[in-house]
Amino acid sequence: MTPADIRFSVAPMMDWTDRHCRAFHRVLSRRARLYTEMVTTGALLHGPRERLLAFSEAEHPVAVQLGGSDPAALAEAARIAEGFGYDEINLNVGCPSDRVQDGRFGACLMREPGLVGECVAAMKATVSVPVTVKCRIGVDDQDPEAALDALADAVVRAGVDALVVHARKAWLQGLSPKENRDVPPLDYDRVVRLKRARPGLPVTVNGGVTSMAQARRHLDEFDGVMMGRKAYSDPAVLLAIDPELFGEPAPVADPFAALEAFAPYMARALAGGTRLHSLTRHTLGLFNGRPGARAYRRHLATCGMRSDADLATLREAVALVSRELPEAA
Repeated sequence: MTPADIRFSVAPMMDWTDRHCRAFHRVLSRRARLYTEMVTTGALLHGPRERLLAFSEAEHPVAVQLGGSDPAALAEAARIAEGFGYDEINLNVGCPSDRVQDGRFGACLMREPGLVGECVAAMKATVSVPVTVKCRIGVDDQDPEAALDALADAVVRAGVDALVVHARKAWLQGLSPKENRDVPPLDYDRVVRLKRARPGLPVTVNGGVTSMAQARRHLDEFDGVMMGRKAYSDPAVLLAIDPELFGEPAPVADPFAALEAFAPYMARALAGGTRLHSLTRHTLGLFNGRPGARAYRRHLATCGMRSDADLATLREAVALVSRELPEAA
């Protein structure tokens, strides 16, 4: 993978990064790398593949994130995903939820670096697109120095194309999945040491990234930076990606233009039976900081939930937002 491929990405998030979210994020940036929600091997091998993997061509570059720990099953899942046209296969070794622990995948695999290496090797032998791993710096009482080194060494031997490191431990005992997103302290220095010791390994850092200024600082040390919750709570921040990180014009001028550009996609989705709320929930933070932003959210949270809500409902909400930004104090 080239540095440009992974320079900026939006983190995969369960119950959030569906195809509608990715289509909206693509309106805001042509260059950001987008990810699916984690798809387990069991669901992909035995469930509705089209529903789980379908995406629009406009979403490229887009990666699928897989969850699993059986090398053969992951290889087959990767083959299927490649057939759908994904640009990257990413293995989840970072999710701390109880469900993934019960299934022996996610962050608990930090304890089994050899198995993770086997999984990567099996996928690399099966597909031609890049295979990457997203991990934590350790779990529970693991020493992050030893744990992250062991994981990195195992996947490098297996031929991994890049490593995405969420710069926190995951506490599988004692913290909820939500708490695991911000209670364990960030340790960017640990990830810096990993990158400096392995300069040939492309490394993306994840965790606590909230601005383009912060992203630029991380890019002094790392090949890529991944933004998580900020991209969902305040999606207008993504408008700065192309100009500030790639030196290219933003696809649209402002949040109002973003919704206009997203409207044809929404119209097609509504015609196919998708409810308006399933589309607009990804836009609720788009006008943060503008007068009328709360009224916009309130209108969509009430009228936008109705079964007959349509683009006219969205236009009513947008009309409540001022096009003038408040003057700085």
